Amino acid sequence: MATVSAVPASPSLTARIAAAASVVGLRQLNALLPQNRAGIWAGRGLIAAIMAAFGPPPPGTHVTTVRSGGVRGEWVRAPGVEQGERAIYFIHGSGYVVCSARTHRGLAARLSRDTGLPVFLVDYRLAPEHRFPAAAADVEAGYRWLLAHGYRPEDLVIGGDSAGGHLALDLLLENQRSATAQPAGVFMFSPLLDLSLTLAEGEDRRRPDPMAPAWVGRRLVALYTEGQPEDSPRLRLSIPRGAALPPLFVQASAEEMLSGDARRLRDMAEAAGARCELELWPGRIHVFQALPLLVPEAHAALRHTAAFVERALAQADSTARERVS
Repeated sequence: MATVSAVPASPSLTARIAAAASVVGLRQLNALLPQNRAGIWAGRGLIAAIMAAFGPPPPGTHVTTVRSGGVRGEWVRAPGVEQGERAIYFIHGSGYVVCSARTHRGLAARLSRDTGLPVFLVDYRLAPEHRFPAAAADVEAGYRWLLAHGYRPEDLVIGGDSAGGHLALDLLLENQRSATAQPAGVFMFSPLLDLSLTLAEGEDRRRPDPMAPAWVGRRLVALYTEGQPEDSPRLRLSIPRGAALPPLFVQASAEEMLSGDARRLRDMAEAAGARCELELWPGRIHVFQALPLLVPEAHAALRHTAAFVERALAQADSTARERVS
């Protein structure tokens, strides 16, 4: 197993400059975008441009498009990585509205490079064109599709960022309810847990988040959850005590507005008896792992994630062998 360095005590100068510039630039721009078709398309284009500029796929990345029944997505493999018996299933974020498999191709490619595994990026349907439970249903269908195509649960690790973290946890809870085997582990970058954005609003008041005000995030999420009761168990997620969840690994920026959600998820998982490791990295950029040209710490954070993936797969393999014997 590769040796990884400790989480740094303070952010790099590049990351500090990026956060300060984003507060007076990107944050203000996101706050001005109208909540109509033109505003949504502008927001999608803006985020796609940022992801492409500051987190492009490494040269030689191999992409294979998947269209299989209701499952849409793409396999992403870094140079030298082949399809095998193990894989990462990644669920992108976006507030359920903005991003896609294409925007997260660079992040998936770097995960593939650092883990040596192919990454399947599910391209779930977005709001407001498709409201709840469309995204959750597509994420569940993607997992079932991988199992139907020869992947054993213990050979899969699920990843997700932002709203993709909420969808990943929902998938685990649905697996629990349906007695479907869980994956070897789950990692999450800046996971969204509280869809009311109340936790995020408290963090945002303490220090303005560089990406967008909390109310902008709430407005996006509402496009997905419109018409649903606030206490819907598929939206206000809770982990029942004794739930058979795989190991969880969570990273977030210590001063971003979803840092409170990351802490709440860790506390909720541990109270239920699940294993959850939390890393709070110095800085303020949401899902900084996707932006290595903006936040150099992204490289080290992904190495930490790769080490978790290796540990989770090894433990799942050991457990599976014990069951057979």
